[in-house]
Amino acid sequence: MDFGRLTEALASKSYDKIADICDDLMLQAAAEGIAYKDEWPYAIHFLGYFYVDDINSARFLWKAIPSTIKENRPELVAVWKIGQKLWTRDHRGVYEAIHELDWCQEVQGLLAAFSDLYRRRMFQLLVSAYSTISVHDTAQFLGMNEEEAKVYVTQQGWIVDLASQMFTVKKQEVVSEQKLDSSKLQRLTEYVFHLEH
Repeated sequence: MDFGRLTEALASKSYDKIADICDDLMLQAAAEGIAYKDEWPYAIHFLGYFYVDDINSARFLWKAIPSTIKENRPELVAVWKIGQKLWTRDHRGVYEAIHELDWCQEVQGLLAAFSDLYRRRMFQLLVSAYSTISVHDTAQFLGMNEEEAKVYVTQQGWIVDLASQMFTVKKQEVVSEQKLDSSKLQRLTEYVFHLEH
């Protein structure tokens, strides 16, 4: 099986394309009758799904993997543990599962990128959902200890009240672009023309 496209995507850090590439390769292998299950890069395939936030597809992939493969690949089981934590929204558990194993070289870059992306998603969730939140809860969502969380969010403009151990969330400014409707521009032009003549 030729994993050239997958190798290129990993090398170029095009992590958002990994799941689609793996799906395409899997379909191609099935159409050509190629037995691929023993050599399939399941951990990368799962992380590709996690990266694009497609937990349902990851669950279906898990069900399709033969139990003999699951039993013989500890890294696969460890990646699936991340998926289980994502599914149950155990945010702290996601970070713990990420750091639970000494990952192979080919998975490390994708896993680090996913971890960073997941932290940014959680931060955006906090910004959109809370006006105030405890230091403890923030640390849980971001997978940090409380001191790291204080540094991280205060760099984003949040204010910490040390007495109550609460953050005041700084809402992101919404930048809205005014779109100029061509019909409005036409009416404005006609109006100005009418005033001048």
